Amino acid sequence: MIANDVLRRLRFALNLSDKEMVAIFKLAEHDIPAYHLFNLMRKEDEEGYVLCHDDILSRFLDGLIIHRRGAQEGRKPNYLPKGALLSKNEVLRKLRIALELKDTDIIDIMKLADFEVSKSELSAIFRKKGHRNYKECGNQFLRNFITGLTLKYRPEVKDKPAKSQPAKPKVVRAQS
Repeated sequence: MIANDVLRRLRFALNLSDKEMVAIFKLAEHDIPAYHLFNLMRKEDEEGYVLCHDDILSRFLDGLIIHRRGAQEGRKPNYLPKGALLSKNEVLRKLRIALELKDTDIIDIMKLADFEVSKSELSAIFRKKGHRNYKECGNQFLRNFITGLTLKYRPEVKDKPAKSQPAKPKVVRAQS
């Protein structure tokens, strides 16, 4: 999952407007013009698409923490340096902090997305890199977590019928 996907999915899951997104970035000391945000939200094949770098996604997540929990007194945030990489484990950790989730909350959110995870698997994902029981958070795990967040925070999405997929064309093989 690229940072654009994470940002786009989180925006939808948490039902954030353009104005709220800009304000969240501002909380993390990052001024982002609305037009730039709009280009970050575009899909890869759309004209005007701009790649979201990990430091931008990290700023959004830091801003989300401040937005949801408030700024910590006397402590300056440690922002991800420009060009540095943000792991999916860190994305998950920041979301956990911002949304004040416990292990059981995350397990319940994953169940909403029909994805079973044990407490020990979850514990391994939140360990420090280099720990012997550390486990890398994969795309599928993060994608299912955000899907679960969507179902938790926007229950009306579950009630909407899925878009019908066009029928696949039949492959006709020539007989010899």
